[in-house]
Amino acid sequence: MDYSSSPMSTESTSQRPQVANLEDPLYYLSNMDTVVSWVAAHHADLLTEQEQHRLAAFADLDIGPRALLTRMVMRTGELFRADKLSYPELPVPEAEALQVLVTEGWLDNEPALSLDDLFRLFTLADLKPVFGPWLQQQGHPKTLGKARMREILAQSSCEPRPLHNWLAEAETDLAPRVVQLQDMALFDRIRLMFFGNLRQSWTDFVLVELGVQQFEPVPFTPQSRAFHQRADVDCYLQMHQCRQRLDAGEVAAEVWADVPPPVDNPWLASRRDRLLLELGRQAERQGDQPLALQVWAASHHREARLKQLRLLERMKRFDDAWAIACEWQTGELSDAEAQGLGRLLKRLAAKVGEPRPTETPIPAIREFAVTLPKPETGSVEWAALQHLGTEDAPVFYVENTLINALFGLLCWPVIFKAIPGAFFHPFHIGPADLMREDFVARRQQDLDRCFELLESGDYRRCILDTYREKQGIANPFVVWPVLSEELLELAMDCLPASHLAALFNRLVNNLKEHRSGFPDLIRFLPAADDPGQRYEMIEIKGPGDRLQDHQRRWLHFFAREGLPASVCYVRWQDGDETA
Repeated sequence: MDYSSSPMSTESTSQRPQVANLEDPLYYLSNMDTVVSWVAAHHADLLTEQEQHRLAAFADLDIGPRALLTRMVMRTGELFRADKLSYPELPVPEAEALQVLVTEGWLDNEPALSLDDLFRLFTLADLKPVFGPWLQQQGHPKTLGKARMREILAQSSCEPRPLHNWLAEAETDLAPRVVQLQDMALFDRIRLMFFGNLRQSWTDFVLVELGVQQFEPVPFTPQSRAFHQRADVDCYLQMHQCRQRLDAGEVAAEVWADVPPPVDNPWLASRRDRLLLELGRQAERQGDQPLALQVWAASHHREARLKQLRLLERMKRFDDAWAIACEWQTGELSDAEAQGLGRLLKRLAAKVGEPRPTETPIPAIREFAVTLPKPETGSVEWAALQHLGTEDAPVFYVENTLINALFGLLCWPVIFKAIPGAFFHPFHIGPADLMREDFVARRQQDLDRCFELLESGDYRRCILDTYREKQGIANPFVVWPVLSEELLELAMDCLPASHLAALFNRLVNNLKEHRSGFPDLIRFLPAADDPGQRYEMIEIKGPGDRLQDHQRRWLHFFAREGLPASVCYVRWQDGDETA
């Protein structure tokens, strides 16, 4: 096996790696080889010479030891009992593979074990012969549980030591081998460069059947990489350690001292903004309000501003909060942000002696009710669809699929544009930065060109051509099983381009919030004289069901923009008010 040692330098990506077949008992090794070879080929300049040599050494291992090492890397922790490693699919005995890995320096055969390590690796039955006699000499009963035994031993000096030293004076023949992985830092670095995050584990790739999914081929070039230099990888790892320390409850001020300074890499800057958002939360919980304000002011995450304002309000710094809120109000806000800011401004106005902000009238939501026989099977949405649909006015259950799909098909080239931080490997369902705050800003000009097709009328051809050409390829906006060419054509016949433009613009205003909340059904009225009334979106609510906030915000948007939408409340004829 030969892993390339030079990074990609052309605009065309290398041949797509072959995906493993789950019928192969060593499929996980095939996928791990794909990960390692991909990183070695595309990120060699971000690896030290020693790291490159280790990857080459991994490739040179025989299948048995390489497969066992892969299994151990995939598991939690770095310490393992040799007698607990059992993988029947290995072509050689586990003991033989272990010996190779020890000889080649992948495993430490005599790691120093702390008391916690010992109690994690061994059972109470294992530990009693080791510590029982000494504990009894100290006056403790034979019936000590494992937790109590650990608690008592922790009170004495128990320095880390190899296993044989722990067992030196024990009245037991227990002598299993304990081994420790030696290159987890390298494997974590590889995992980061392949996935673009450390949230995903090896099992997210190594133990999946990638062949069941089709992926859009995206050119991978040095210019499209999120990590341009080794310092970028180091910066990410440093931020990851800071986040782990926060999750462990460490004092926020101590973590803040180790947060990397602002970076020029936009993708890393976005990650740093998210870290500061969480650091501010931790600081506030710990009572360090000045630090919370400081880090939220430094974060460009869209949630940080409102948190900063609410804290200023609680600290009674009303003038500061008012000034920031008024400035923020002039920017483009999502519905949730506008709602939160509006409520804040109302409260602050009286505190600073300013006129109460004029409230924007909330448009009424159209509603109607139907009484239906309660079906023995099926959902309330399906019962309503059957009742509302006619041959001249067909109804489809689309919920969050139709508008998202029309957007995804129209903007396919933008979604899969190879820009830094978007794609890390050939198996992405969509861009990794899809839910980041700057996803749209970094692609604004490309999105504008797609939206221009709505004005020219070329959007129909573009959407249908993409539907036919990309059939079955993964796209985060397209759910292929619910789509058909008939549905797409009917939708574009009945939804005016201006309505699609309004829907798409709201969608990209906040993809995280606005990809959901669409009404359940759409009714098409192709024969209607008014082009703006050739469809109606209908949210179905059964007995006892109420509108959720994100659904209500979409319905208010429809009403405000003059787009036909309504809520249908279903009641059952037999008087049973349970859904």
